[in-house]
Amino acid sequence: MDQTTVPTGYMRNAQGHLVPLELVKPIDQERDRLVRELAALAKDLNARLVAGKSKMFGDVAAFVEISAEQYGVKRGGLKGNVTLSTYDGAYKLQIATAENVTFDERLQAAKTLIDECINEWAKDSRPEIMVLVQQAFQTDKEGNLNVGRILGLRRLEITDHRWQEAMKAIGESVQVIGTKQYVRLYERVGGTDRYAPIALDMVAV
Repeated sequence: MDQTTVPTGYMRNAQGHLVPLELVKPIDQERDRLVRELAALAKDLNARLVAGKSKMFGDVAAFVEISAEQYGVKRGGLKGNVTLSTYDGAYKLQIATAENVTFDERLQAAKTLIDECINEWAKDSRPEIMVLVQQAFQTDKEGNLNVGRILGLRRLEITDHRWQEAMKAIGESVQVIGTKQYVRLYERVGGTDRYAPIALDMVAV
């Protein structure tokens, strides 16, 4: 909320009303001051992270382009996964590209075929398969399907032709709706071959 228009001697409350300072409890004033101070710090950190991320991607893309030109190759941008290390191996930088995957309407056809198999197999008691299928099609709190679990069904060695058709439908229903790139930095631990990540998020630090 913009506080620049608040007159001296007043504070604006959550409903947008101006309240004289003498009517605002000291603890409420102190809470307001503290949160504003920390919010300013958070915004500064966020801006630096955005700038740092942009510099990392830009500098790595430029380096990859220069490296490719050494062999007469024109890449045209940063694509795929890249790992760069310092000469002594003390630091390692990785840029990974992850695809955002969803399923189209063919997943429903696959689910119908799978249900047919499960309903028939239930008579012969194959609970482990039933549990795997039930877990695979469970959604999270946002109603999203777990892509990994559904694709994992294709690793099951089941020869039933309906199951095979379902697995084919699952494979054909996969839709890549976008990609995200992640940058990760690692520092080698002492004289070992183990690398520890350099945390860039609030939860990890």
